[in-house]
Amino acid sequence: MVKTFLILAICYMFLYSNEQIILVTSDSFNTNKGTLSCFENGKKVFNDIEVNLGKNGLGIGIGHLEIKHQKNDVLKIEGDKKAPVGIFKLTSVFGYADNEKTSMPYTKITKDLICVDDSDSIYYNQIINMPNEKPKSYEIMKRDDKQYQIGIVVQHNKQQKPHAGSCIFIHVQKNKDKNKETSTAGCTSMSLQNIQKIIKWLDIKKNPILIQVPKKYLGEVKRMYPELALD
Repeated sequence: MVKTFLILAICYMFLYSNEQIILVTSDSFNTNKGTLSCFENGKKVFNDIEVNLGKNGLGIGIGHLEIKHQKNDVLKIEGDKKAPVGIFKLTSVFGYADNEKTSMPYTKITKDLICVDDSDSIYYNQIINMPNEKPKSYEIMKRDDKQYQIGIVVQHNKQQKPHAGSCIFIHVQKNKDKNKETSTAGCTSMSLQNIQKIIKWLDIKKNPILIQVPKKYLGEVKRMYPELALD
């Protein structure tokens, strides 16, 4: 019995051993604005940041761990313009520059780099160089509007489940001077200054994750991560 308890305790510690946590909360599933907080070893490290979410709010995603939720909560699907709810690993950083000041794996974006959102493609939900046989649908990563000037890859739908959503990032928000609508197609966005600050802070060795939830599930987050200094 004691041995079983110790094994369970070790497994629990392994699952939740994340030194860096980005927490995004929204008022409800239907809002396209949120508040982002960064924690290291349970303590908040920056002032809260206002972020933009999916144009149509949030939907339950497929992440590293699942947040317990109600059965009637809407699921995220491809093209729904909803940001995913859940717990997701942050795996790498990308950008236009040759290098960035970050302790995360870094990919320089070139004109040939795409992210595939074609559910029928073997490359679905992957960032790749354009293959000889083009997918039916994809995002060009070297965007003219510079929203992908710098960004973070959110590991949503790692299993490439068809139609479950793809190409989820934390990236630079739209230019507010030219666009009144700053919501996204399903990602989380913020000012260039704020995302650069976060990228400098992130460290792959500290197992960074994104927790993204409506406020009604903050209690579940607290249960899973009791060390978080939530207000």
